[in-house]
Amino acid sequence: MIYLCRHGQTQFNREGRFQGQTESDLTALGRAQARAMGELLADLIAREPSDAWRIVASPLRRARNTAEAIAERTGLPLSFDDRLLEISVGEWSGRLREDIRRDNPELFASYEWAFRAPGGETFEDVTARVAGWLAEQAPETERRLIVVSHGVAGRLLRGAYAGLSRADTLAQEVPQDAVYRLLAGQIDRFDCAPVEDPEFA
Repeated sequence: MIYLCRHGQTQFNREGRFQGQTESDLTALGRAQARAMGELLADLIAREPSDAWRIVASPLRRARNTAEAIAERTGLPLSFDDRLLEISVGEWSGRLREDIRRDNPELFASYEWAFRAPGGETFEDVTARVAGWLAEQAPETERRLIVVSHGVAGRLLRGAYAGLSRADTLAQEVPQDAVYRLLAGQIDRFDCAPVEDPEFA
């Protein structure tokens, strides 16, 4: 069993900037989302008690900080794996999405836009590393993992797990306030309790 989640909202998310593998800190809302994921996951794993539960995350700071909040709530050990990193968006890193869209509207006609950044990674690049990580994990009947990753990388990990087509893989949602359970070839979504943005509460 794997519970997969995306990091909480970051400053770049709020500003509409491409992040890729560039560092961007969680906002106050992002930190609240991380705590909410921790609460939800504590409840979910209590239904499947095991000493084997552990957390593994992308080492990028936004995922690391989200995973640390989950670890604080659940008391689980935490490790990091570079294969869970977000896609590299090359020359788009840190740039406003609307600026790129204005200059290159044809690139955003489909979900394929993420793989069209100059100097960035391809669908095949990211799929190979997340699928490689997945293949190395314990058999499904034995594994008990909480995984904290990113938007594109999380989509491709779910797609690799379920054997989805490229189009269906890219069409998946990437919420920052929900957890996905990967079990028995199925993917189920669990939504966190709603949280208010502390900056606007």
